[in-house]
Formats: sequence, C-alpha cells, structure tokens
Amino acid sequence: MSLVNILNINVLDNPSSITSPLQFEITFECNAELEDDLEWRMIYVGSAESQEYDQVLDSIMVGPIPVGVNKFVFSAGPPKLELLPQNDLLEVTVVLLSCLYRDKEFVRVGYYVNNEYVDEALRDAPPEQVQIDKLQRNILSDKPKVTRYTINWSNPQQSDPVAGQTDQDMMVQ
Repeated sequence: MSLVNILNINVLDNPSSITSPLQFEITFECNAELEDDLEWRMIYVGSAESQEYDQVLDSIMVGPIPVGVNKFVFSAGPPKLELLPQNDLLEVTVVLLSCLYRDKEFVRVGYYVNNEYVDEALRDAPPEQVQIDKLQRNILSDKPKVTRYTINWSNPQQSDPVAGQTDQDMMVQ
C-alpha cells in the first residue's frame, strides 16, 4: 500500500511559449507519517530515439510532509532547446513527473507535449530551420499516464517480495 497518493495535478499556464517555464500544481495525500522528504523530478524527453537527450528540468525535496492533503506548485525552466535535435523540436514529446521516497520511485506521471507553430501558415509549410520564437508548447493534460511502483516504505534497503511491481492507469482530472 502506498503511503502517498496523488489526488490531482493541474497543468498551469498551458498552452504557452516553448521557452516558458513548465508549472504543475500537485495535490497529494499522505496517509502516514514519513521519516524522510519526498523527491520530485521533472524530466523532459528530448527525443524518442535516444535517452541521451532527456533533461532533468528540476529536482526538489519536499518535506517534512504532514499527514493529510498537501499541495504545492512545481515549476521548472524550459528544456535547453539547443541540446535537442532540431527535427525533434516539433510535434509530440513527453514530460514526466516522478516522485521518490528514499531514492525509490513510487509514482511517475507522463504527459504528452505537442510543440507546434502558432501561425497556421508555418504549420502547413514549416521552414527548414525551426523558428523557436514562434513555437507553442501544449501539454495534453486531459489524459496523463500514471505508473505506480510498489516500494518498501519502512526500509527501502530491505528486499520486498512485491517491490518493483507496477500498476498503470490513466488519471482522471
């Protein structure tokens, strides 16, 4: 049983410029006292072809966590676009929110992200060189992919017979 459950995630300032910060308002419930903080990571998948282009946009420690419902805004700067393949700047990619307790990931929420030109003429006939200042990022917030991992909350170093099992579903908002 997970001691922390995500209740809701709101994507803020969406859609926005591709160079704007990414912001998520996260509401979660803590069902028991935790001895340590939670680590939250925001990861931008830079290319479907290779993980080498993935960028950790931010990693924060949140705590101490009181029992009950908690809420915070997780904000991070945009990915470093100059490090991404030019042909992957347009179209669909993914942003991941991951939460860990004692270095063990117990939940990951993935959102599809559509990067496209605001101007219809540029969408219909994109220039050879991507014009970053004309791109808009739209995080498809209505159907996130949620993956839960079973961890041992009391002693993460101890082997847990069900550790590593996953449960995937779509979060309804």
